[in-house]
Amino acid sequence: MKVTQLSTDDFSGGASRAAYRLHVACSLTDVESTMRVLRHQTANDRVVAGRAPRSLEEKIKNRLQTKWREYSTRSFKTDNPIMHSFGQVSAGLVQELNQSQADVLNLHWIVNFLSIQDIGKLTKPLVWTLHDMWAFCGGEHVAPDEPTSRFRQGYLAGNRPAGEAGPDLNRQAWELKRAAWAQQKFQLVTPGHWMAGCVRDSVLFQETPVHVIPNPLEMQHLWRPYPKAFARASLGLDPNKKYVLSGSAGGMPHLKGEDLLKRAMEKIAYEQSQKDRKPAENPSEQIELLIFGQYQPAGVEPWPCPVHWLGPVRDDHIMALIYSAADVMAVPSRQDNLPNTAVEANACGTPVAAFNIGGLPDIVQQQKNGWLAPAFDTDQLAQGILWLLEDQERWQSLSQSSRQLALDRYSPEVIVAQYLNVYEAARQQSGKVSTSRK
Repeated sequence: MKVTQLSTDDFSGGASRAAYRLHVACSLTDVESTMRVLRHQTANDRVVAGRAPRSLEEKIKNRLQTKWREYSTRSFKTDNPIMHSFGQVSAGLVQELNQSQADVLNLHWIVNFLSIQDIGKLTKPLVWTLHDMWAFCGGEHVAPDEPTSRFRQGYLAGNRPAGEAGPDLNRQAWELKRAAWAQQKFQLVTPGHWMAGCVRDSVLFQETPVHVIPNPLEMQHLWRPYPKAFARASLGLDPNKKYVLSGSAGGMPHLKGEDLLKRAMEKIAYEQSQKDRKPAENPSEQIELLIFGQYQPAGVEPWPCPVHWLGPVRDDHIMALIYSAADVMAVPSRQDNLPNTAVEANACGTPVAAFNIGGLPDIVQQQKNGWLAPAFDTDQLAQGILWLLEDQERWQSLSQSSRQLALDRYSPEVIVAQYLNVYEAARQQSGKVSTSRK
């Protein structure tokens, strides 16, 4: 079986890392995997990068199209702060992909790499792993999960959100998808059940096969627990304190619940202040926060506890040390698919505290490998963090369960076996049936 993984890049974000991890996992089995990207960021020589060669005429045409896109989007306004992509940019790879030796093309996050029309012109069997909602929405990468959401009703002239103005580019993109993909056959994969439910509810893909397969994780050599004392010494952290870890919200603080975590930490600080032995008198009991993903921003409102800003982390081995140094991983998202941070934390033996939303129930089993609070109940989130921290013997049991559940669910051999079934289904669907696996 020859599979080409298609992604805009191979390491810069959660979706690209998940795609690259699947590529590596397949390469460790009988699947002959290659990866085609726009930007190459790893040292793997089975990843091929770049655009297709263009003539002078094509370069001039592309330049004019880029100017027109910039002009047409200038007056588009929305109160949805998450990235929008209208599917017009192409790297010119359709001919290359259609003439390749691949048995199956596995699409991932392909914005500015494959255009909407490009996807409709692909002739190979197609599997599409959805890392966000763009495939079944208009231009939105994340849309509200509500009964009235346009992806459920169709992008009609009369159901545009009140917060949008200017040209209805989301409707235009959705209509283009509907026309360009009308005859295209997909096998869709979502990492979690929540996203699969959204796909099945969508107008575009309600008749399309959907499979729930988590992202793979290499857990023997990379994502594994390090001794806590060693991890903390490596990072310059106190060996005796309790540390809650969280990722920076970056450009999505509301979606990722940064304000909700702050409220939960305020509750924890208050609970600690009510103890007979106050944190000021016993500093080793004070709970502190670790935040990775950015350095301390200027002018940020103070947190109710000491915060260690670890900055951007681009090395997975260092990230595994950070997870191992922490006592709890907090994932306070308002909406999330199957966050890599929660999976990686469990693989490193760190329990997760989160809200019962999106794909997080697929990861966290209540009081077995973490804590699920009712949606956006910050008091319950604080209670869960404290429960995970307060008993060392119980924490050890939770840590072991976290690790074992991760091994059972996300090991490469487990995930690739599921993908092989989907790849074969894609070939059956397209009429290109395999008599044997190569």
